[in-house]
Amino acid sequence: MASTETTEAVEPVKTDDLAGLEAGLDALDSVQIRRAPVREVLLKKVLPPALAVALVLVVWQLLVVAKVADEGKLPSPGAVWDSLSDMWLQGTLLEVLWTSVSRALLGFLLALAIGTPLGLLVARVGAVRAAIGPILSGLQSLPSVAWVAPAVLWLGLNDSMMYAVILLGAVPSIANGLVAGVDQVPPLFLRAGRTLGATGLKGAWHIVMPAALPGYLAGLKQGWAFSWRSLMAAEIIASSPDLGLGLGQLLENGRNNFDMPGIFLAIILILLVGVAIDLLIFSPLERAVLRRRGLLVKA
Repeated sequence: MASTETTEAVEPVKTDDLAGLEAGLDALDSVQIRRAPVREVLLKKVLPPALAVALVLVVWQLLVVAKVADEGKLPSPGAVWDSLSDMWLQGTLLEVLWTSVSRALLGFLLALAIGTPLGLLVARVGAVRAAIGPILSGLQSLPSVAWVAPAVLWLGLNDSMMYAVILLGAVPSIANGLVAGVDQVPPLFLRAGRTLGATGLKGAWHIVMPAALPGYLAGLKQGWAFSWRSLMAAEIIASSPDLGLGLGQLLENGRNNFDMPGIFLAIILILLVGVAIDLLIFSPLERAVLRRRGLLVKA
């Protein structure tokens, strides 16, 4: 009789323990996401870069006031602003920005279309990796400016030459990024995919690519950086009225005309475009991937 009562007393305890364990596991699985208040966003995301920019401008102005260099070598922030205002009033600022940004984005999309299947092929086929893997690594380390001269001789002074330089600079980075991502996929995922019938292209699409996404995104960011730098090198070296006025040509025109405010303005615009693309495209993609994998959780 006592044994029966003891068993009945233990069973509720075990049931309570299991219920508590399930609740704990559910709490771990659930991702608590809250929208940050506007004040918090301003303090943590907007204020620090704004203060950094303000500090740079103050130091810049102090160097000008101290006459560390003459105005022909170090223009004031006001002179650069005047150059920006002149371009805006003339209606050429947006045209110059669009010329370079549209070339870079189209070239990057072409590089994406070529580099993704190439990287997947290199990562999944041993013979292909042994044959062209070292070549891709060598091409990635080759300065993009080296391709400008042969591209001009091959294709002439036209947009095709610009896109060729972008592709030669960006494709190796995208392909190598995907290869690195695929190499980090746990073998268990691949075996589970084969067990479920995900082989060939189906396995690559449903198993390999999602698992390799973090490394692939890193390759895409690097590929964009190479695309942008390759385009700027091509626009600076291969300047021609037939190509239109881009940021690289704007920088080269400033050098030819001894226009230091124009040179500083071109440099600042090139920097701003790179920062804007990262903030508007790649940073949201990275946050989305991390959030889906439970690596970007806010309590």
